[in-house]
Formats: sequence, structure tokens, C-alpha cells
Amino acid sequence: MSELDPTRFFYELTPELILSAVEEAGVRCSGRMLQLNSMENRVYEVELEIDQSTLKSRHDAFRVVKFYRPGRWTRAQIEEEHRFLKDLAANDIAVAPPLEFPSDGETLHALGDSGILFSVFPKIGGRLLDELDRPKLERIGRTLARLHLVGAMRLAEARLAITADSYGRASAAYLLSTEFLPQEIRERYHQVVEEICVITDRLAQGLGRQRVHGDFHCGNVIWQDDQCLLVDFDDMAVAPCVQDLWLIVPGRDEEALKQRNILLEAYLQLREFDYAELGLIEALRALRIIRFSAWIAKRWDDPAFKRVFTAFGSMQYWREHLMALEEQLCILQGGSWE
Repeated sequence: MSELDPTRFFYELTPELILSAVEEAGVRCSGRMLQLNSMENRVYEVELEIDQSTLKSRHDAFRVVKFYRPGRWTRAQIEEEHRFLKDLAANDIAVAPPLEFPSDGETLHALGDSGILFSVFPKIGGRLLDELDRPKLERIGRTLARLHLVGAMRLAEARLAITADSYGRASAAYLLSTEFLPQEIRERYHQVVEEICVITDRLAQGLGRQRVHGDFHCGNVIWQDDQCLLVDFDDMAVAPCVQDLWLIVPGRDEEALKQRNILLEAYLQLREFDYAELGLIEALRALRIIRFSAWIAKRWDDPAFKRVFTAFGSMQYWREHLMALEEQLCILQGGSWE
């Protein structure tokens, strides 16, 4: 690695660099900070030196700084994420857009000679909920409708589109180019992925695509009483709107279908929905499974991934992975999996 290799700096961010980055936002830090849970990026909560009597909320005494993993997104792609957040905030949708740096009014800076891109965000508080009752499902439905109305207002030409090629074939090609996949399952793996991708291409024909959250699960919705705030737009993508609907209610059993219908009824109060997109859910689920394993493989040089995904690379891991894809293919072909 070169002396200024950005990946090395990303793994070895020091407290001094972190605090200096936050202070570029025009605040002074107390020196206290906490690393937050994030596999893809490095995210820290930092306490400010501030007159406590001026705070409207205890959360105003903190900032959250996000260092983007080098090589994942380009500057243009991150700027489109920020633009989406600004568009949503301008339309009164509860999100936490990045703060502007007073020196230039931008929301994205580079860290010294390393070139690591970072942004500073306000801290927001609330609760995460694993289960959503009817009122909260209805709130989510209306919020998603508003999010998608704003998403349709502007293109995002630099962002990744969720397709069979980008999520399926490209991920499989990467895995097949490595030593991670055992030789004895490679042929079947390639065959299953390609069959899934062919079906996905067919199901996606004629469906609309626009800016969506991209990773809209319960862990990215913060609740303040009955109000929901949307966070972590790092996987913002161009895709059919159903991408955001299926992840928040991911099951396929009777209860999950009931919950999805409640959500959709509320969604339809504010925006039309193309019901043909529902037929894409199992294909999107399959693509997510494929991409997930490729994501781990691409990050395997990151010590954090080795600590978390301890079974990755074992024969048992790949057998279970292939079995999950076999199940998805069976469902997509109209069969049942037992």
C-alpha cells in the first residue's frame, strides 16, 4: 500500500482526524465521541462544546460524522444522495440531511491528503421498532408515497440502478472471479443465478424506475411517538418503488401480506401504485441475497467483516447460500418450496 492509500486511512481513522472533520462544520468538539454501528462506512457521534442553555434538544449537543468507504461511491453519486435528502427535507419529509460546511456551503468534504470523503449530520433521537401496528404501517405507507413523489421529481443519473445485471450478474461474476466459491458448486451457482436474472429481466419489463431509498427496512426508520424519521440513504438507488415496500414488510406469509395491504392502502391515499410491481418482490429478494454475499467478499480485507461474518467462506455457508437461491428460483418459477 502507498503511504497515502485511502483504504488504510479509512481503517485507521484517529480521534484527531475525526474531531478535526467535525470542526470543519463550524463547531467545537469536547473530545468525547462514540463509534456507531455501521459496517459499510465509519460513523461517529461526537459531543460539542456548546452552551447547554441554548439547546432546543439534548441531541443538539452532538453531531454525527460519516466517513464514506473509499471506492464504493463516487463524489457525484454521494452528491446525488445528498440532493435527494435536501429535496425530501424541502418537502417536509422527516429526514436528516447533511449540514453545509460554512467555508463553502458544500455538504461533502475530503479528509486531507487521504481523499476520504465525509459529511456531518445532525443527531436525531427516537426508537427503532421491530414490529409495526396498523397506525404505524399506515404512517409508513403515507410517508413512502410522499418520498416517492419527491423521488420522481428529479433524475439520479449517477446512482446505481437495481437490475438483474447490476445486483445479480455483476455480483455473481465477482464471486466467480475469486477463490471464495467452492469448486463443486460453481457450475450450479452460475446456472441458478442466471435463471433468476432471466426471470427478473422479464418481470421488470415495462416497470417504472425512479429515486428510491433502496434499503428501507425497520432499522432505518426512527420513531418519535407516532412520527417516523427516515435515515441511512447510503443505498439510495434507481428502482421500481416496490423496492422500498417489500423491505419494510419482508415476509411472504399471510400476516406479512395483510400488513403490506394496510401499507398500500395508506400509500394509495397520496399516490398511485403500479400493482404489477408486486410481482417483482421475490426477484428483488433473490438479487439481494446474491449481492449480499458478493458484498461480504469485496469487504473481506476489512477486519470488521472477519469479526462479524465468521462463517463466511465455509462450505456450510455456501451450501446455505445456494439453497436460499434455489428456493427463490423455485418460487419465481411458480413452484412451492418445502
